[in-house]
Parts: sequence; C-alpha cells; structure tokens
Amino acid sequence: MTPLAENPGLAVVVAVIGLGSMGLGMARSMKRAGLDVVGYDITPAAVDRFVAEGGRGAATPADAAKDADIVVSVVVNGAQTETVLFGPQGAADTMKPGAVFISSATMDPAIARDLAGRTEALGLHYLDAPISGGAAKAALGELTIMASGSGRAFDTARPALDAMAGKVYELGDAAGTGAAFKMINQLLAGVHIAAACEAISFAAKQGLDLDKVYEVITASAGNSWMFENRIPHVLAGDYTPLSSIEIFVKDLGIVQDMARSERYPAPLAAAALQMYLAAAGAGMGRDDDSSLARLYAQLSGAQLPGPAKEPQSR
Repeated sequence: MTPLAENPGLAVVVAVIGLGSMGLGMARSMKRAGLDVVGYDITPAAVDRFVAEGGRGAATPADAAKDADIVVSVVVNGAQTETVLFGPQGAADTMKPGAVFISSATMDPAIARDLAGRTEALGLHYLDAPISGGAAKAALGELTIMASGSGRAFDTARPALDAMAGKVYELGDAAGTGAAFKMINQLLAGVHIAAACEAISFAAKQGLDLDKVYEVITASAGNSWMFENRIPHVLAGDYTPLSSIEIFVKDLGIVQDMARSERYPAPLAAAALQMYLAAAGAGMGRDDDSSLARLYAQLSGAQLPGPAKEPQSR
C-alpha cells in the first residue's frame, strides 16, 4: 500500500504550480479524479480561472504547498523549477515532511539530480517526471510520464500520477534518468518537426496540392507523428501556439550542451536548432513550432496556405 492509501479517509491534497495549457489540464484531471487541488500561477487570471471551475487558489508556491501531500511543478525549465522550490516564497519552505515534489519541467539531467539532492536533504521526496503528450492529453489525464526517483517518491506521488497519466514509465530510482529520457524524446521531436516543415514547404515550392501531399504522406513510409500532428496547422495557415518555437530553442540547446559535454556528435539536432533559432530571430519565437514551414517559405519563395498570422514577438 502507498503511504496515502494507508489513510483512505484522508483527502489527498495536491498543489499544482503553473496553470498554463499543460498545468491547467493536469490540475483539472486530478480534480476530476477526486483529489483536493490547489493551484498557483504567476498570472493571477490563470488562478482565477481554476478557482471559477471549483478548484482552490494560492498566492505563492509556498502558500499552495503548505498542506499538500504532493506538489506538481509544471514550469518551463530547471531555473524556474529551482525558483518554485527554493526561491522567495518557495514550496520547500512549507512542504510537510514526507511530501513529494513532482518536477515536470524539461531540463538537463545534472540539474534534476542537483534539485533532487537539495530537496531530499530537507526530508522531502523528489520525482523527476517530465511529461509528453501536449495540452490535449493533459486535459484528458492521458499524458506519458517519464519518471525516476525513489520507491517512496513513487508511492507518495501515485494518486497524482494515476490521475494525470495514461502511461507512467518508471525508469529508475535516481533523479536525472527521467530527464535524460525526455531529452531523447525532444531530440527526435525537434528534428521530426523540422523535417516535416522542410518537406511541406518543399512540396509547396514544387507547386503540389498540399492537402493531397498530406493525404499521401500520412499513408506512406515517410510519415511521422509530428508530420501528421503539425502539418494540419500549416495547411490551415494557423500558427496559434500549441508548442512554441522557443520551446525547441531551449530543448535542442540542452541536447547540444549534453552532447558537447559527452563529446558526442549530434549534427541533425544541431541543424534543427539553427532553424528554430532563425525562426525565433525572424519574430516567430512565441508562435507554433510548425512556423518553421513559414521560415522555409520565406527563404525559398514557396507559397503556403493562408491566412498566416503575423509573428507574435520579436
């Protein structure tokens, strides 16, 4: 039995730090599963939205974490995770002994190991648990979670994991392993998106019917999950961000840092990173990552479907 299961009469309290497109879906999934969920976000409107749906709100990470059995951090990177834990009004200040911190951010495995050591030194548990599946899967409670940590961390986190995930991969007893698995996924995802955008823009340059290209490729050996998922954004000329260019600037940058430290060549990831950097430099950083197709079109004169939105930021 898990530690929480040993006290079935007690409600499981979960704090969710970060109520963006992923965190809000995760919070909703846990609330739907019967957990007592309190949410915090740096944007007060995000907290207000969750409270309006029947959740509880908090003014700081420390406030959210003070009665929680489980704290789920859904922020962007290692630096933000460190702030959530150890910054002013951080969760580590108020988490009760034996509570578990679930880190969902994508980060260098070395940073995950450092954060875990500092957290565990306080009598807390740390689960290195990056996520995959996007906002739609988060809303359905069907995420893939790549997790590593102690058996006690897994046991304590189980109610939240069961509510958030369709599949939890238990990848070892040490933090950093989950982060490393996520970086392999991000290497592939970033390269596959870049390849898909290169291909569809090349098809446009050839004057092909892009809807027919999509139909043929998704039934052929050249298909990928990313081609099938992202190219409809290009066909619709809709670059509303579901996953932004800047996400892969960050993640493929981490891949390159890891590869360099290991003296490991990663030329495909490096080439893809340069395209994401170029798209960000062209003002598309906050737009959907399928905006790489727009960059290829700008460079080549290919005509993509419209109406294409103006870049959101520079």
